[in-house]
Amino acid sequence: MALRNKRTLYLMCIRPVMTYACPVFAHAAPNIINKLQKIQNKFCRQATDAHWCVKNSLLHGDLKLPSINKFMRDASKRFFDIALNHPNPLIMSAATYEPPPAYHFLRRPWNILSDQLDALTSEVERLADAKNMQLE
Repeated sequence: MALRNKRTLYLMCIRPVMTYACPVFAHAAPNIINKLQKIQNKFCRQATDAHWCVKNSLLHGDLKLPSINKFMRDASKRFFDIALNHPNPLIMSAATYEPPPAYHFLRRPWNILSDQLDALTSEVERLADAKNMQLE
């Protein structure tokens, strides 16, 4: 099967199942999100038939796949933008959010938008920026 077809199959069949309702659970514990990222890493490695020493960030960059964390952050941003502009006042009020104090331990779905990027996501974005600058 061609690499393009493998990527399309992953994007259409596998990732939607893994990230279903991600705006709700995107703020879950990092080890839960890392389990999903490991699945995506294994797909990237098997789809490209890459050797074990190839970095995951290079595989993600070559396949043009964002990390799971970045995908969930973007999906959450779209979800909250739509909810904030919804004509129904109940939906709009559910999406409004005031962050808790810094010392508070309570996390809500909106926290994913203010969290720092994980190491893989920042590395993939750095490589993509370097590749774009090289093309210009």
